Amino acid sequence: MKILLISTNRNALPMPVMPVGACIVAHAAERAGHTVQLLDLMFAQDALYAIESAVTGFKPDVVGLSVRNIDNVDMRDPLFFLDDLQSIVKTIRTGSSIPIILGGAAIGVLPEQILCLAAVSCAVVGDGEIVFPQLLDRISRDERFSDLPGVAYVENGVFQRNSSAAAGFSATCLVPDYHRWLNIAAYRSRMATVPIQTKTGCQFQCVYCSYPKIEGSICRLKEPGSIADAVMRLAAMGSRDIEFVDSVFNAPREHAMDVCAALARVKHNARLQCLDLNPRDFDDALVTAMERAGFVGMGITLESASDPVLQGLRKGFTSREVHHAAEVVCRHRIPCAWIFMMGGPGETRETVRETLQFAERYIRPMDVAFFNTGIRIYPGTELESVARTEGVLLLPPEEMLSPVFYISPEVDAGWLDQELKKSMNSQMNFINMASMGHSLLPTIHRVSHTLGLRPPLWRHTGIIRRGLRLAGMDV
Repeated sequence: MKILLISTNRNALPMPVMPVGACIVAHAAERAGHTVQLLDLMFAQDALYAIESAVTGFKPDVVGLSVRNIDNVDMRDPLFFLDDLQSIVKTIRTGSSIPIILGGAAIGVLPEQILCLAAVSCAVVGDGEIVFPQLLDRISRDERFSDLPGVAYVENGVFQRNSSAAAGFSATCLVPDYHRWLNIAAYRSRMATVPIQTKTGCQFQCVYCSYPKIEGSICRLKEPGSIADAVMRLAAMGSRDIEFVDSVFNAPREHAMDVCAALARVKHNARLQCLDLNPRDFDDALVTAMERAGFVGMGITLESASDPVLQGLRKGFTSREVHHAAEVVCRHRIPCAWIFMMGGPGETRETVRETLQFAERYIRPMDVAFFNTGIRIYPGTELESVARTEGVLLLPPEEMLSPVFYISPEVDAGWLDQELKKSMNSQMNFINMASMGHSLLPTIHRVSHTLGLRPPLWRHTGIIRRGLRLAGMDV
């Protein structure tokens, strides 16, 4: 069959994200014998015209829509992206009855709500590279897929979700020819990195997280040698800026050490980074291994430096490990991004001050601290139960597709914003969601690329903020 895959994500802030999952699925469908075309809407001037042209010119038998984000998870300036999805579906269906299949990270989080919103009857909720070709086979033979693992659907107005696909997981790190599917030059000019996963699944139980719903709670590990081979192939094709996007890179720690060792054994000439490290299994040996492997940036996701909040979020570590991680970072040269999420369960004025004092004292000028305020509440998470118990959330689950946020009832949102602003005024390497969504960011990325700067650009946060302030902008 002729398959048109459309990557629907157009959010380029803080920087464009390459639709690697869509490329992997396109590659898998082609290997299954189908003729595949991938339309990436990231840089399309007129997305609906591009879709109409692709459908008219290519005349696909099936259209697959990859949906990455539901919203921008910004409580202060929320943006809902799925209105665009409705327009896309309407454009495809104009004068046509082509089957439409949904997939992508957003579908794994809220499949029923998104299926109903888009008025599409079928979605892939398992591993796309495995499930999608199997689903296409059923469609090509006009067979039912109600028993196919990894598929969700609506039949006679009733939502059904089949069990996840258990068989077929490959320990090989897949690297399709991204140059064939994407405008790589456009992504590079905006400081985008190539995402790679060393594993799928997450073993942690953070109260707010939807990740286990997307990839499961059991880690399925990629073979370290194949990860090193993938990095080498990407670098040889000119894609040298590579980011590991696991839910947590150093869990399990032994696998992260093996990956680093495999990378250190080869001359890959890539610039590696990872923004999802956990302080629980973080030590000098790991950072040394990352340095030898070719990492030029790392990030530690703390959310808080205060024990009551860490306990309320069920992060799985304590403030003692937070401070230990800071000591380890100071003994090494890799720039570090520290990620905080203020306002979680247990947050009070005292815990806010404790976290800000930690950041002001321990985060080096060469590093960056990113602060988000408020937590997106997803149906089915423990945070939803907490919010309902505290009376913070009253909406029923079916009305939570548009973003709903949690902030501790013990903290006034206005006061919290003022405290963060005080820290940002004195610390030029501190940024918040407003900074990450600034309209000048695309221009900053293009200028930085032209000047020869390379990711991670957040290493230069202090310089950029000072420059913007000199230009009269309060950033």
